[in-house]
Amino acid sequence: MFGFGPFFMFLISNRLPARSSKPKAKRSVWLTNLAIAGLISVVSLLIGWKTFLMIQIPTMFIGGVVGIWLFYVQHQFEDTYWSNGESWDVVQASIQGSSYYQLPAVLHWLTGNIGYHHIHHLRSGIPFYNLPACHQEVELFKQVAPLTIKRSLKSVKLHLWDEQRKKLIGFKELKAA
Repeated sequence: MFGFGPFFMFLISNRLPARSSKPKAKRSVWLTNLAIAGLISVVSLLIGWKTFLMIQIPTMFIGGVVGIWLFYVQHQFEDTYWSNGESWDVVQASIQGSSYYQLPAVLHWLTGNIGYHHIHHLRSGIPFYNLPACHQEVELFKQVAPLTIKRSLKSVKLHLWDEQRKKLIGFKELKAA
């Protein structure tokens, strides 16, 4: 998540189409890769390979770590909702299974209000700029406990689902139990 992961995710994994993809989707991935290669070539010719890499590598690394972190904590937090089969409920999974990541206003703005992830999961068609107003106006959304930055840091240690307590726990908690 904080090392090679972002580079693998964005430079390799996302650049290869899934084997099960339809031909149109595969073609789209390869055409996107070709466009990216063309853009990299043009920019590198204009500013030089060394300058390009000195800008691109740190930018990709920081952006990748932040993106992976946001995705991770919005689905992996202590009191998340996990269920399967007949007991699974779409509203409960949306509201309790994805977080309301309470960020400072500037971070909400920089991330396109991704902190309102619980609303996104319930109604993905709501534009990002309407998510804060939606959160304020709908009573159901006000009941979602916010995940703060401080509390989200504990998520790094959560790896296991405790069926009895219905929450994510770490290996230390498992050992103690």
